[in-house]
Amino acid sequence: MSYTETILKLTLALLFGLLIGIDRQLKHKPLGLKTCMIICVASCLVTVVSIESFHRFATPVFRNMDPMRLTAQIVSGVGFLGAGVILRRKNDVISGLTSAALIWAASGLGIAIGVGLYIEAFYAVVLFILSINLFPSAIKKVGPKRLRQRDVSVKVMMSPNSKMTELLKTIEGKSKAFKQNRKRELIVRNVKIKDNMDGNQQIDLLLSAPEGQYTTEIYYLFKKIDHVLSVEVEHL
Repeated sequence: MSYTETILKLTLALLFGLLIGIDRQLKHKPLGLKTCMIICVASCLVTVVSIESFHRFATPVFRNMDPMRLTAQIVSGVGFLGAGVILRRKNDVISGLTSAALIWAASGLGIAIGVGLYIEAFYAVVLFILSINLFPSAIKKVGPKRLRQRDVSVKVMMSPNSKMTELLKTIEGKSKAFKQNRKRELIVRNVKIKDNMDGNQQIDLLLSAPEGQYTTEIYYLFKKIDHVLSVEVEHL
């Protein structure tokens, strides 16, 4: 396998991982741009290493040898190590997927260097760095507006009233009081309402907000709404 063919394979893996990541990001799923690109490139690299190892180390007498037998255990073992950094927080948000993918990808780089595929490993490192630092920002700038949104968790305590629908309209900027300000552009993705023992009502919201919007702006938006007693805002 030539260097050109290997670089082409790694580049295509990055592109296809990017496409999957964009789809996941648009649907606000935990598996985003960075994670998909890293996993796809690392999987391609390990596959190339496996194929090249057979051609380099197998001999006409021992064609059935498997030079990747031990290194395959590295991929599995490091996978358990990466799983240790994946966390599920109290608001059901999963974090640490990109870190876990990088840990697993690092094992693939070590295998490639051990086999002697130095150029391929170097190119893969470049793709990993670009996947984390450059490509996501560039795609967000030129891609759909939803890629430039972030998730915000809001907990609102309200005094008993019958204006829940009006509250949601106010949040999304559909009420007359906030219709003129287009900067808010908040989208309600999930709503949970429950009654507390003290008679007040608690509303847990998952919002999509523009990345450029400060968390304090969202906080003061809720504080201005009638019947709101307390507000807790968290950037996820």
